[in-house]
Amino acid sequence: MAEQKVRWGILATGGIAAAFTADLVDLPDAEVVAVASRRQESADAFAERFGIPRAYGDWTSLAEDGDIDVVYVATPHSAHREAAGLCLEAGRHVLCEKAFTLNAREAAELVALAQARGSFLMEAMWMYCNPLVRRLKALVDDGAIGEVRHVQADFGLAGPFPPSHRLRDPAQGGGALLDLGVYPVSFAQLLLGEPSDVTARATLSAEGVDLQTGALLSWDGGALASLHCSIVGGTATAASVTGSAGRIDVPGGFFFPERFVLHRDGRDPEEFTADPADGPRNTLRHEAAEVMRALRAGESESPLVPLEGTLAVMRTLDAIRDRVGVRYPGEETAGEAPELTPA
Repeated sequence: MAEQKVRWGILATGGIAAAFTADLVDLPDAEVVAVASRRQESADAFAERFGIPRAYGDWTSLAEDGDIDVVYVATPHSAHREAAGLCLEAGRHVLCEKAFTLNAREAAELVALAQARGSFLMEAMWMYCNPLVRRLKALVDDGAIGEVRHVQADFGLAGPFPPSHRLRDPAQGGGALLDLGVYPVSFAQLLLGEPSDVTARATLSAEGVDLQTGALLSWDGGALASLHCSIVGGTATAASVTGSAGRIDVPGGFFFPERFVLHRDGRDPEEFTADPADGPRNTLRHEAAEVMRALRAGESESPLVPLEGTLAVMRTLDAIRDRVGVRYPGEETAGEAPELTPA
């Protein structure tokens, strides 16, 4: 695969699939060869929009298309287990949107399936592949602010979303946490790993999904993370990381930042800004490039978005849902794996 283009299939035709495909077709080493939807007319329209040669009205045909190297799964997260599993079973590599699955049990099943098939699998946590986020993590890892004491992050949308919207639908894994809260949780765990304890409170809708959730994560070393997500109020989407010798502030859009400011004790603040050469803030091309790099290197997972990290985030999301009482259809308990096992 070293000299030829990586051939992609797109599974689903919604907004995130369109955004990803628009960035993908601009990469010279990528080729989008097929798209699938549950409805043929949706697949046909998507294929015409992006110049994709093959359009399927079912997922199985895409999964079994031997000309595809890797499938991007962009369905609602309630269908990730089914869609990604179908592709892995057929021998395709997979990039699967976040939240990775509904719960940690489903996530572990996908990881086990990928390992059994020898296939590449990665969560589409584009934040982890963002160059400026990677710079922030490197500074923290290098001790620029000392030992991390506290992480704060929030992500909320103003709405309002009607009860018929997927964000309010339990059958589609609705609620703020899995759709938006996955970002603050993933940001905290990028810097601190899996927490040892979780406390959470939420405001639930009549349908039983979380309209807003606040979580306090704690680690055995004494660090804390204060996280918030909402589908009933627009937040600043800001983040801060406080350490024993300084602080990093991300003033807005922490998961695709334009800049952040490093405050170190006894020094003037230092501002770090995104490189215009890396593309617009909302580009998804960095995660696509990481998938293709890993495939060419023969890797079964990405060091930037490791599978154990994805599983750890899913365990935390399960624990939060367990605390606030959100359960989806077919689940006996909120996440079926609420106990945390710190790394």
